[in-house]
Amino acid sequence: MVRLAVTFFILAIVAFIFGANGIAGLSMEIGKLLLGVFLVISIISIVAALVTGRIANRKN
Repeated sequence: MVRLAVTFFILAIVAFIFGANGIAGLSMEIGKLLLGVFLVISIISIVAALVTGRIANRKN
């Protein structure tokens, strides 16, 4: 998901350079949305791992 967010940010930068401001703005919004979803899912995953104790029980 982070790869998609970065891809949309790069697309927004390229579109802005070539003067397509509408596409640049839309790509930037999609990139921000995907990055926000990734961060929320990551935080939920970390909290769930801490609550269930899966990190503390791992022995390498």
